[in-house]
Amino acid sequence: MATLSDKKAESYVETEDIQKQGVDLGVFVGDLAFEDDASSDELSLEGLKEELEECKNDDVVANILAKGTKLREYAKGVENNVRQVELDSIQDYIKESDNLVSLHDQIRDCDSILTQMETLLSGFQAEIGSISSEIKSLQEKSMDMGLKLKNRKGAELKLARFVEDIIVPPRMVDIIVDGEVNDEYLRTLEILSKKLKFIEVDPMVKNSKALKDVQPELERLRQKAVSKVFEFVVQKLYALRKPKTNIQILQQSVLLKYKYVIQFLKEHGKEIYNEVRAAYIDTMNKVLSAHFRAYIQALERLQLDIATASDLIGVETRSSGLFLRGREPLKNRSAVFALGDRINILKEIDQPALIPHIAEASSLKYPYEVLFRSLHKLLMDTATSEYLFCDNFFAEESIFYEIFSGPFSVIDEHFNSILPNCFDAIGIMLMIRIVHQHQLIMSRRRIPCLDSYLDKVNIALWPRFKMVFDMHLNSLRNANVKTLWEDDVHPHYVMRRYAEFTASLLHLNVEYGDGQLELNLERLRMAMDDLLNKLAKAFPKLKLQTVFLINNYDMTIAVLKEASSEAGKMQMHFEELLKSNTSVFVEELLVEHFGDLIKFVKTRASEDISSGSENSITVADVEPLVKDFASRWKAAIEIMHKDVITSFSNFLCGMDILRAALTQLLLYYTRLTDSIKRVAGGTQLNKDLVSLSSIMYEIKKYSRTF
Repeated sequence: MATLSDKKAESYVETEDIQKQGVDLGVFVGDLAFEDDASSDELSLEGLKEELEECKNDDVVANILAKGTKLREYAKGVENNVRQVELDSIQDYIKESDNLVSLHDQIRDCDSILTQMETLLSGFQAEIGSISSEIKSLQEKSMDMGLKLKNRKGAELKLARFVEDIIVPPRMVDIIVDGEVNDEYLRTLEILSKKLKFIEVDPMVKNSKALKDVQPELERLRQKAVSKVFEFVVQKLYALRKPKTNIQILQQSVLLKYKYVIQFLKEHGKEIYNEVRAAYIDTMNKVLSAHFRAYIQALERLQLDIATASDLIGVETRSSGLFLRGREPLKNRSAVFALGDRINILKEIDQPALIPHIAEASSLKYPYEVLFRSLHKLLMDTATSEYLFCDNFFAEESIFYEIFSGPFSVIDEHFNSILPNCFDAIGIMLMIRIVHQHQLIMSRRRIPCLDSYLDKVNIALWPRFKMVFDMHLNSLRNANVKTLWEDDVHPHYVMRRYAEFTASLLHLNVEYGDGQLELNLERLRMAMDDLLNKLAKAFPKLKLQTVFLINNYDMTIAVLKEASSEAGKMQMHFEELLKSNTSVFVEELLVEHFGDLIKFVKTRASEDISSGSENSITVADVEPLVKDFASRWKAAIEIMHKDVITSFSNFLCGMDILRAALTQLLLYYTRLTDSIKRVAGGTQLNKDLVSLSSIMYEIKKYSRTF
């Protein structure tokens, strides 16, 4: 019997054949026939066309139609085939019946086993649910117990802290009452302070019954501690008053060690703290005032007087008078106006203060700015130490100013007695620069306690400097030319004073660029220029006037160059004056010896000889000039050389002037020879003409001397 798979294979082959032939379904539509017994009333052709269109592309239907098989017959064949397949399937099931029974039994056994498993798992699920509820209950109990434990621990901690903070141990009582003030005593004070703050701050403690028992004891301990530390601090303060006590060492090694005592008094004994504070202020005020007063008195014995009210630039040397007590004549005392080594005080600004008795033993004397620096160096170091100590020990900056009100008064009293009698402008300017340097030092230390004091000193110094400077300025403006004039063309002592004074102030202004000082120096220069011109006009001859001015300008330029490289504008002014006066002197010198030649060259050398006018230059006009020059030019140059040597203080300046004069002479003589070449018959004078090379040789000879 053919199997179902064989049937399916056969049907598949038939389907492929139909596809290959590609028969059109529409060819066979007309061949369709219906049974006669089919009632026309029961049949309906509605939708037939759509069904045919759907079957048009069906491979099986197309294969049947391609073979020309009747549909009814084909349907019967298919039905038979299906029936046969059904029978075959039944036979196959019959053959496998034993296996199916066995499979059924196995499935039934599996169902039984699975039922047992289901029952077992259901039991497990019920037990797990019970356990979960128990775990949840235990968890809730655990959280409740944890919360209770946390609350009990918190209560225990607060209670322990309360007991610890409020209880008064016997050991603490013994130390406070009978112990010495030492490190252990300070630690006990901290514990007592903590307990006192505890009962004052916490509102719950104030309502506790324990406080009623403990508070009287704590109050008695507080009073005892305050009394004891007060006696201790006062005893230490008295040590500060002992002579030769090193205050800073005592403060750093003793008082700072017990600074908590002050904090305890401030917190728990305000009245006693105010007494201690007042006692310390009073002690240090008196001690430091006495120290500074003694130091100032010692410094005053070392003071070297530099200048008096009459030591001014424009004051003549002979006005020393009776009250100068035989002092060295001002003319030779250039230190009044010259900076010199006094500038070194600014380089030694941070050196230790002077020790007066050592300097006095060596018979040393110092300008006041040295004493000023030393005094303020001591003040800065003392103030820095005291300011830091007060801030650390008392935690109050205001205490410093109360303490130093006394020392400030002592220093102010001294300074106010010195400054009105100070007529040393250089010294005052040095003090101004010293104050500036001290302000920088205090700024680097980050200590502001002397800011207002140093500003006050600076404000006092500037008006005094301006007043003394104006005295110098007025001495020039009001100078008596007749009493100052000397019949000497060398640099005048007033001009030297001015040069040194100006150079000193310019040097002190290098790093500061003080515009007001520069303006004052310009006013001083104008006054000096005016006075110098008046002194020059007192000489009878222009040549002497010019020599006098040249010597003074040259000396001033030399002083300015030596003192400061920043003279700049001031130096250029005098260099221009020197240049213009040098030109005047050269002309005067040449006119003195070669007047006719120079007059001719200036007036007639440029005339046009070819014009043939009646006044044209002739040989007779120039012959006397040529012969006169040839006969004495060397002797005249030698006289000029000696004249220059004796007239000018600065040899180098004199040689420069002589070389300029000889060069100018060469130019005049060259113009003369050029004129002679244009004169008719001028060649006959060639034998008398001096060659230019000879003149050049003489110029070089004197240049070698230079």
